[in-house]
Amino acid sequence: MGEVVNLRQIRKRKTREEKQQHAAGNRALHGRSKAERKREQKLAELAENHLEGHRLLPDGEAKPR
Repeated sequence: MGEVVNLRQIRKRKTREEKQQHAAGNRALHGRSKAERKREQKLAELAENHLEGHRLLPDGEAKPR
């Protein structure tokens, strides 16, 4: 005869594995480390400052800070 199997445990194991696969997909799509987020923010800030520094203003207006 075969082995006795608890169907509840198998169902829970299957659900757990599906959730892990879904989480792995989300990490691949959305996951970034703190250093990556900080680097991206710094690059955006540098680009904005670069553009702001080359902005042409009408006569008589002071540079915005």
